[in-house]
Amino acid sequence: MKKIIFFLLVLSTVTRANAQRVMTEGTITYNLSVVTSSKEPEIADIFDGATLSVYLKSNVALSELKSVLLNQTIIFDGKNLGAVILKESGDQKFIINLTPANWTHYNRKYDGVTYTFTNETKTVAGFPCKKAIGKLKDGIEFTVYYATNLVPSIKGYDYQFKGLPGMALEYEVLNGNMKVKYSASKVTFSPVPAFKFDIPKTGYRILDYTNK
Repeated sequence: MKKIIFFLLVLSTVTRANAQRVMTEGTITYNLSVVTSSKEPEIADIFDGATLSVYLKSNVALSELKSVLLNQTIIFDGKNLGAVILKESGDQKFIINLTPANWTHYNRKYDGVTYTFTNETKTVAGFPCKKAIGKLKDGIEFTVYYATNLVPSIKGYDYQFKGLPGMALEYEVLNGNMKVKYSASKVTFSPVPAFKFDIPKTGYRILDYTNK
């Protein structure tokens, strides 16, 4: 009987150790660096040295990019699958409302993305991660390291990673001819105030989203 109880305790411990933690609320901070430079220095300046903060709270995600030339915030509603984009550049402020269909079109280059999973590992922001190679439908490939023991409670805010079995903590994004690396420097599970996700009512010029 004692052996059975001991075995159950060990099994329970192993199960808990391998279980993934669902991140229902918290913040991930990424540092950005340009891997492949653009021919246009200003575009590279938007990303090199910039930071991306992702705030999660239940079914809402807010991605906040801050750079010397541009600030951009995307608020994604996981319930209706729509989003709002806020852009600030100098004195210019714009807001774009995206329906679910608009959001899908906005992320269309990631439709059909596939992943090849490898056994290569590394630690990012204190989390054990595995390497995967993503491939877009046009054949372009990118690398991503995802946390094996952490998953977001909301899928779709980071469209290209919907098919990952963990949270992307280090990855590459292609922007034209420029490759930008995102690397998480900090992950916290502190509460995020609800007002963080409030959409401004004034001060922004409203732009229509065009499916081009």
